[in-house]
Amino acid sequence: MITLGITGRSGCGKSTVTAVFSAHGVPLADADQISREMLLPSSPLLPVLARRFGADILRADGSLDRRLLADRAFASPDGKAALDAITHPEIVRLIRLAKHAAEEAGASLFVLDGAVIVGTEAEAECDRLAVVTAPFETSVARIAKRDGIAPEMAARRLNAQTPEEALLARADYVLRNDADLAALEAAANALCEQLLAEGGTKGGARPSV
Repeated sequence: MITLGITGRSGCGKSTVTAVFSAHGVPLADADQISREMLLPSSPLLPVLARRFGADILRADGSLDRRLLADRAFASPDGKAALDAITHPEIVRLIRLAKHAAEEAGASLFVLDGAVIVGTEAEAECDRLAVVTAPFETSVARIAKRDGIAPEMAARRLNAQTPEEALLARADYVLRNDADLAALEAAANALCEQLLAEGGTKGGARPSV
């Protein structure tokens, strides 16, 4: 079974690409969704986070104040490193469970969808990596519209993410979202069909980008 990581910066159109794979029946794990669900009330990680970042990150009903946690974790490199050390092992464990279930079900292709794959433990779970790109101005406009924020704020968020050049350096496939939606969907469909046609043979040639 081939595990394909699909990643990209905010506003690049990554969700459009993963939707194409899902429409083909390819099993998919959403790393961002996993990271949210594993911090729901009663999670054993919550007391660990509270000890590191303050008891007040937990509300009276036991739920996590995600914004307060983010404010504290991202206030310094040490805070970000501490958050990653607490959460990443569980994210990877859940990704591996999803991969195992897909392989047991006979899937020849599995997708890991995540905004943050490159440079994390999740990257090692991928056999191939597809990076979705879009022009900076296009991404800024999409983020601003999606989140209801000013373009200046959207640009700051985008500039704080992993540089596109770093993602491209790790890519086996590049899907450039610089035309219309139909063109991106067509490119994603072609890649999906190519990988499914490999029939799960990991020894297939890795393309140059």
